[in-house]
Amino acid sequence: MLPAPHRLRDAGQYRAVLRNRRSGRAGGSLLVVQMIDSDASGLAHPERVGPRVGFVVSKAVGNAVVRSRTKRVLRHLVRDELPRLDPSLDIVVRANPAIAGAGTDAVRAELQRMLTKAHKRIRTDDGVPRETASAGAKR
Repeated sequence: MLPAPHRLRDAGQYRAVLRNRRSGRAGGSLLVVQMIDSDASGLAHPERVGPRVGFVVSKAVGNAVVRSRTKRVLRHLVRDELPRLDPSLDIVVRANPAIAGAGTDAVRAELQRMLTKAHKRIRTDDGVPRETASAGAKR
């Protein structure tokens, strides 16, 4: 279980991440990660202690047993990643149907890869992805 301060709780919080034009998004065969920097987006909360994460596991993934197992595995893997994540991030992890047949190690590897990729793609105030903005600054 994720500690309460690290959970997205209501539809508005999910909507803020999924519909924000500055969100960073990365998708693979097993899952899709979308995140925003809530400090930069004006959605910061004064009592924030770290990143907040929410999960979307649709019926396309499988029956209730499979969906529950998928959520438990994702919560566990994300909990291990929390210390490495920027505290101002709001993250939504969406499971794709292929995750039902995948092992935990494969899910862990893809989650780490997608978190890194999505973080690089968060857009700056001028609408440029961070990785492009920082590459341009180095020239």
